Amino acid sequence: MDPIALIGEPWDDYGLIDCGHGRKLERYGPYRFIRPEPQAMWAPALAEWDAHGEFVPGSDEDGGGRWQFFKQPPRDWPLTWREVRFSASNTPFRHLGFFPDMAPVWDWMRGRLDGASDPECLNLFGYTGVGSLALAAAGARVVHVDASKKSVEQARSNAALSDMTDKPVRWLVEDAAKFVAREVRRGRRYDGIILDPPKWGRGPNGEVWKLEEHLPAMIADCRQLLDSESRFLFLTVYAVRMSALAIGELLRQSLGDLGGTVECGELGVREETRGLTLPTAIFARWRRD
Repeated sequence: MDPIALIGEPWDDYGLIDCGHGRKLERYGPYRFIRPEPQAMWAPALAEWDAHGEFVPGSDEDGGGRWQFFKQPPRDWPLTWREVRFSASNTPFRHLGFFPDMAPVWDWMRGRLDGASDPECLNLFGYTGVGSLALAAAGARVVHVDASKKSVEQARSNAALSDMTDKPVRWLVEDAAKFVAREVRRGRRYDGIILDPPKWGRGPNGEVWKLEEHLPAMIADCRQLLDSESRFLFLTVYAVRMSALAIGELLRQSLGDLGGTVECGELGVREETRGLTLPTAIFARWRRD
C-alpha cells in the first residue's frame, strides 16, 4: 500500500499564505492569523507577516495557549466553501472552527456518492458540521454525531447560515462509540461514513475516548454499518504519533471482505507563496470500486 497525498488548494475564503520556523500565516476571509505549526521546519518565504492575531502556545504539548490580537477581529465572521456557509472564530483550541485541509475530502466524498439513490451518510465526531453540510448539499441524508453540545449548536447555526435547515440532517449530541454500537444492534446501514476522532476526549456522560485503545473497535463496528452497496469510509487522524500505513492496514483488515480499495496517506495544504505542501494529518479510506 503506497501512501498518497490529498492536497487542499487555496480558495476565495481560505489560504495558507506562508509557513516556516514552526509557524504558519493563514487568511480566513478578510482576516489573517498566525498559528504554531511544528511541521514547518523550513524558513518562511516572507520577511514579515502582517496578521490580526497570533495563537501563543502554552508550555504543555497538549494544546494549551492563548490568542494575542494585534488588530481585533470580530467574534465570528462568515466564510463560504462551495454551497456551504459557516462561521469562523478564534477558538481557545488554536483552530478557527473548521479544518481547511478537509476541503479535498469533502469533494472526494461527494464524488463517491455520484449516481447513488437517496444516499445516507454518517459523520462521527462531526464538530461544527461543515462536512455534514457538504454532504447534504450533494443530496445525502446525514446523521451528524458529536459529544460536544456547543459544537452541535454551532453546526445547527452553520446550517441556518447556509439556508440548509430544511436539509435531512439529524444533529445528535452523542458519544460516537456508543452511538455506532447501537446502530449495529439496530441493523442500520450507511452509504458512507466519515470519522475524525480526537486523540483523547470525553462523551456527554463522561465516557473516555483514547484513540489508540478504542479506534480498532470503532472501525470494526463501522464495518457492520457498511454493505455491498456502500460507497466509502474516510478516517482522519490528527496530532498523534501514528503512521498512515498503520491506519491503512487497520482498514484493510477490517473492511477487506467488502472488496473495493483501501488507500492511506497524508492530508496537506498548498502554500500560496511558494506552492510547497504543508502536511497536516494522516488518513485512510475505503471506497467501492
